[in-house]
Amino acid sequence: MTQTSENGTVLSVRDLSVDFPLQKGVLHAVRDVNLDIKRGKTLALVGESGSGKSVSARSLIQLVDSPGRIVSGKVNLFVDGTAADITAMGAKSPHIRAIRGGRIGLIFQEPMSALSPMHKIGDQIDEAIEIHLGLDKKAARKRTVELLRQVEIPNPERMADQYSFEYSGGMRQRVCIAMALACDPDILIADEPTTALDVTTQAEILDLIKRLQEQRGLAVLLITHDMGVVAEVADEVAVMQKGRIVEHGTADEIFYTPKHPYTKRLLGATLKLEHASDHKAGTYDPASEPILKIRNLSKHFGHVGGWFSRAGPSIRAVDDVSFDLHRGENLGIVGESGSGKTTLGRMIMRIIEPTSGEVIYTGSDDKDQDVLALQRKGLKKYHAAVRMIFQDPFASLNPRMTVKQIVGDPLKINNIASGRARDDRVAELLEMVGLSAEMMDRYPHAFSGGQRQRIGIARALALDPRIIIADEATSALDVSIRSQILDLLLDLQKRLDLSFIFIAHDISVVRYFCDRVLVMHKGKLVEIGEAEQVCTTPSKAYTQALISAIPNPDPRNKRMLHRTRFQSEPQAGAEA
Repeated sequence: MTQTSENGTVLSVRDLSVDFPLQKGVLHAVRDVNLDIKRGKTLALVGESGSGKSVSARSLIQLVDSPGRIVSGKVNLFVDGTAADITAMGAKSPHIRAIRGGRIGLIFQEPMSALSPMHKIGDQIDEAIEIHLGLDKKAARKRTVELLRQVEIPNPERMADQYSFEYSGGMRQRVCIAMALACDPDILIADEPTTALDVTTQAEILDLIKRLQEQRGLAVLLITHDMGVVAEVADEVAVMQKGRIVEHGTADEIFYTPKHPYTKRLLGATLKLEHASDHKAGTYDPASEPILKIRNLSKHFGHVGGWFSRAGPSIRAVDDVSFDLHRGENLGIVGESGSGKTTLGRMIMRIIEPTSGEVIYTGSDDKDQDVLALQRKGLKKYHAAVRMIFQDPFASLNPRMTVKQIVGDPLKINNIASGRARDDRVAELLEMVGLSAEMMDRYPHAFSGGQRQRIGIARALALDPRIIIADEATSALDVSIRSQILDLLLDLQKRLDLSFIFIAHDISVVRYFCDRVLVMHKGKLVEIGEAEQVCTTPSKAYTQALISAIPNPDPRNKRMLHRTRFQSEPQAGAEA
């Protein structure tokens, strides 16, 4: 059993530095980091992407990706009253293997990539138990089922025999927690464990980690860029910038008396999204004629037998949804994963064909068009007026194309400009989104996440659209970059007279950016109204539960501790 030091420290990090050799020079990813992780306490390591958080965490168990290496410092694990130096152990030695999973459990950010799609969930957990605890297969499976039950997987005996793709995102993360706890570790390292989850699933996962921590006396190192999550769960906070710890203190000290300018900037960007923006265009008129009318739109999946598919009950991904979008309006669509938000947006774009309903677009000539009846030529014109910004700013950009080719592609496809005229238009678009025209010959990998999203926005603006559908356009970005992108979109709206459909699961982003909010649950529209009213005093029980699950960036007022839970009836026509 791992012991603590006199002050309750389970793991001590002293002057840790990690370097990555480059073709020209060296990247100092982590510099002189000092941390103490204590039993029963949660230490949050926070900072923006590239600050060195994950590299620091992986260094604690000798998992630094090649060619990176620990160049100095010590990581001491207290065992039987003495300090064992992890940095002195070989990265492939039996000693470090016994510590990984045995003494220190690790929860990765993306549960789908952390789990093998080729092996059943139970077999993956069994293997870890057999290796570390030396149990036989029968005993290992018994422990696996009990672990799945502890992390609240329903029907654990049956679910152990299913594959990761048969689990939801939240359930996959629960499996990762079960694997991390399989061998009764003393320390749990959670690397962005809720980033890919919606707010209610995030709240459930954080609740689960907290309960397990209290039951087992776990020391938790939580790595995150979400200051709201930090306020809700952290006892201590270490703020990281450019590989260094720039500030360290209790959660109360960090939030109420921050000292470092970087900490203040992080908190400022977080608190900024707690209120509606004062940069809105102010052109939205609810009494005006809509620019887009959605009537009784539905999409059902299922009842499709065949060689490679199984006939089954119909799933109503979107179920009889109607709303209007007005000129100059920012309309938010929110809900949990699986609520139908993205399917709705893609039906409006005709990327997905609806099962029933209408999409009526009013063109610049004030004539209504039945979008679902448009043929190829008409649809091409519609797609010039209604454009989309996607969630992942890297996956949505072709890595083999330069920025000039990416942004200029819509101009080329629509025969709008060529040669020098196209280059000039690309330069204009890049300048419009805050990038230099000199960047147009670079490839996407040469840009940060925020810059890549600006490139995606420039591409969406290339054809002078009237409506932009932004599908989780800021969810992959750090909070400070997120507010910059939102302000950029609001500025572009003023200059270009744009209307937005803004799909998100982050209520704070929607409150900041949108005029009205539409709330979806299991394919249905459950509430629609003014953004401030819906986000502050929602009338429906589901929306109230959604709002109450949002982390509050105030350690003295932990909203999630008092959140309400919504129990719904099974969806009609869907599998129970």
